[in-house]
Amino acid sequence: MTDTPGRTACRCVAHALCGSSKQLATLQVASGGRRRRASCLRRGAHRTRCRGAVLPIVLLISAMLLATSAAWLEASVAAARSAVNVRDYLQAFNAADSALTLCARSVTAGTGIGALASPPVAREPTQWKVEATFEAAAATPVAQWPGALRAPQCVVEGWSLPARPDARAYLLTSRGFGMNKDSQVWLQMELVIDGDRIERHWRRVAARPF
Repeated sequence: MTDTPGRTACRCVAHALCGSSKQLATLQVASGGRRRRASCLRRGAHRTRCRGAVLPIVLLISAMLLATSAAWLEASVAAARSAVNVRDYLQAFNAADSALTLCARSVTAGTGIGALASPPVAREPTQWKVEATFEAAAATPVAQWPGALRAPQCVVEGWSLPARPDARAYLLTSRGFGMNKDSQVWLQMELVIDGDRIERHWRRVAARPF
């Protein structure tokens, strides 16, 4: 059969369409591959960014935990030291208070325990502030105080009251110790005996005399 011009044109169009379809399919496959590769690259970049961001976060959390632990440790140490200091102070205070009470009983009983040999003075006695005088005349009403460095001490000084010549007045000073030499508590009592009446004026020494 001979080709006519019309048949020849139709055959050319068919070949062209077939070639175009193949090229389009090839382009679609290539485009799909590029899209898949681009998607994989994006996922890989995302994972890389995630791995890069995890390390600073872990380091930050670790630093926060270390700082919190250090703060708790410091607070615990401070609380323990405070508790020891309070216990030491209470121990010294109780020792001094007991010595002062026993000295006051001895004065009212007339035994003269811890009394200084100096005569009564018209103003408030101050010999208890001299270390050598205090150590020489101090009495230890309690031979040993549990947990204390030394036994508590007390000194009795005579005091004459010009306004009350018939009364006997005394200044009692006691010192109690804790577990070390620096933990000391000083207490005083003004004791006035006027006939059958006994007056007691208690006070705490704010600062150690020596």
